[in-house]
Amino acid sequence: MGAVTPKKFLGQHFLTDLQIARQIADTLDDFSNIPAIEVGPGMGVLTQFLLEKNIDLTVIEIDRESVPYLQENFPALNGRIVEADFLKLNLSDIYPGQFTVIGNYPYNISSQIFFKVLDYKEQIPCCSGMLQKEVAERIASKPGKKAYGILSVLLQAWYDIEYLFTVSETVFNPPPKVKSAVIKLVRNNRQSLDCDEKLFKTVIKTSFNQRRKTLRNSMKPILGKDNEIYTDPIFDKRPEQLSVEEFIYLTNLTQDHMPAGGENSGIRRRE
Repeated sequence: MGAVTPKKFLGQHFLTDLQIARQIADTLDDFSNIPAIEVGPGMGVLTQFLLEKNIDLTVIEIDRESVPYLQENFPALNGRIVEADFLKLNLSDIYPGQFTVIGNYPYNISSQIFFKVLDYKEQIPCCSGMLQKEVAERIASKPGKKAYGILSVLLQAWYDIEYLFTVSETVFNPPPKVKSAVIKLVRNNRQSLDCDEKLFKTVIKTSFNQRRKTLRNSMKPILGKDNEIYTDPIFDKRPEQLSVEEFIYLTNLTQDHMPAGGENSGIRRRE
């Protein structure tokens, strides 16, 4: 079977540089004793190096043209190719225990992939791979930086994140219009947030909806216009200035001072 045609509607840009593919596979060296899921293997440029490491590997591919190509060229994947949309799968059905996630992620769903990783954070000790540089910078950004946002806070609450290296447009077929980057996420030691996790997410999303304003203004949808809590100095800050720990503090403050009957009235105040 000949080469697979990259499909724009699937966000496919096939990596052609074998050295970079090997470097991406190497990000799992510390976790090679547990199973791995590769997202969107395409023509297997990354897959071949993962198989060399004898990792218990399952690949998930939505492209119907790629599946027979992988079956023909990688017999070691026999029974390990799942033809499906990664975002719609119950990953625990594939591996009920721990597993890693890796891939040259489709540009059009890369953020959604990392949000899904969060849903399985107790099972995924490491997630690595390549995505567009802008999203990689957002994920790895520290407080105070322009790129710091919702994805940064939610992922950094549970993972230590390392921006590894930038990848040129020229090593893809077809070349994308933007640069790419390889990042690595390793689960940190946090067992709980010490706050209501649902409210934590709501606070982060609400505050970043008006990221240029101070929290005193951006948090009004939750806390109302004239809340006594606004005297706390944290409300003088903008959301991009807050660390994960400060967002946890803000969440607990919010829970203690939410007006009765508001949009988050289903969340109980702390005793």
